[in-house]
Amino acid sequence: MRNSFYNAFDLQEWGSARKPDYRSPFQIDRDRIIHAHAFRKLQSKTQVFLSGEYDFYRTRLTHSMEVAQIGRSICAYLISRGDPLTDDFYIDADLVEACALAHDMGHPPFGHSGERTLQELMKRRGGFEGNAQTLQLLCETIYQNESGVKGMQPTRALLDGVLKYKKLYTEFATPPLSHFIYDSQAPVRDWVFGGAKIPGNLMRDHALNDFKSVECQIMDWADDAAYSLNDIVDGVRAGFLTVERVERWADGETIGAAEQRHLDTLFDALRRNRLENTLSHKIGVFIQACRLRARDNFMAETTNRYKWELVVDETALNEAAFFKKMANDIIFESPQLEQLEHKARVVLMALYNAIWENYAERNERVIRILQPNVSRLIEAEKTQDGKARRICDFLAGQTDGMVVRTYRRLFDPEFGFFRGLS
Repeated sequence: MRNSFYNAFDLQEWGSARKPDYRSPFQIDRDRIIHAHAFRKLQSKTQVFLSGEYDFYRTRLTHSMEVAQIGRSICAYLISRGDPLTDDFYIDADLVEACALAHDMGHPPFGHSGERTLQELMKRRGGFEGNAQTLQLLCETIYQNESGVKGMQPTRALLDGVLKYKKLYTEFATPPLSHFIYDSQAPVRDWVFGGAKIPGNLMRDHALNDFKSVECQIMDWADDAAYSLNDIVDGVRAGFLTVERVERWADGETIGAAEQRHLDTLFDALRRNRLENTLSHKIGVFIQACRLRARDNFMAETTNRYKWELVVDETALNEAAFFKKMANDIIFESPQLEQLEHKARVVLMALYNAIWENYAERNERVIRILQPNVSRLIEAEKTQDGKARRICDFLAGQTDGMVVRTYRRLFDPEFGFFRGLS
């Protein structure tokens, strides 16, 4: 049975057309992501704690899998509510799953610490943003071959579904630290909107970044639901979050009745060793806090993806925000995570500068740091900004372990590990 929620506009592919087969276009999107090298690398990229430091906490890969599961469950819950969705008019769970699996593919090693370091390095050369880097992968990098094919020929609905941010770097009055896409990605944004002119009111402040397709909204809420609760679980298992530390933190916060209930539930779960059960139940509550609402905008007549929007109950939004603030204050601002921030900056800065010195500044390389295919990409760029972007692409595509090994080979006299870069 055909799903009339989507039309030919949604299914059109970026770049050359793909060969159709027994799968739906959105199933092909999902499968191509799962089998991509860049997706597998997420298993060794930091989510909160340094990849490999403990065996039980989440990496970018397991986090993405959890977001995908929550996203599919939201789709199932919305259709169970009925109107406006029916058996032949529904939000495609395969599409939402593909968006969720892809949403963190562009994030660099060392998590948010690595992202901030690359942004510092690229501030005067177009910036760095994990979401923009994901778009770069989907449209340019993964599955490219010698015949000129670039990216994975994603559908318009998938590209739009991962576009959490739509405003270009130079469209801000001052260079932002995050929440933008690269200026070079303007053609992708234009294509996502089918060439429609963006209204002036959406270009003010962050309005365009808040203008998301319904699948992107579902992915975004699934992401919030996952890390607002799962960061708490990992923080407890790693010894960062204890009843005593949370109590000390709460003493310095303005705690209302709702926040106190959240704390009481958390303390009870910790004391009874029922944390994962309790927070898993909360994920179910967050899923059932969703509903759809009609909206009117410049894309609503073109696609149902903008005719409908996701609405999440205020109580669930506030609870997720409360747990995110707790995790940020107690875990992310801890000495251990601050040490990781310093390590990420030292390692990535040193590697970037070594590559820049040998591939951009000099007419002849002093040493060969990179594999030939990466070297050719840098050398093919005609501008310094283009070379910087290629170096940034290379570093962002590495795992935590790859970056550390490369750093040690270059700067640690006692390290003699000769395994290849990838």
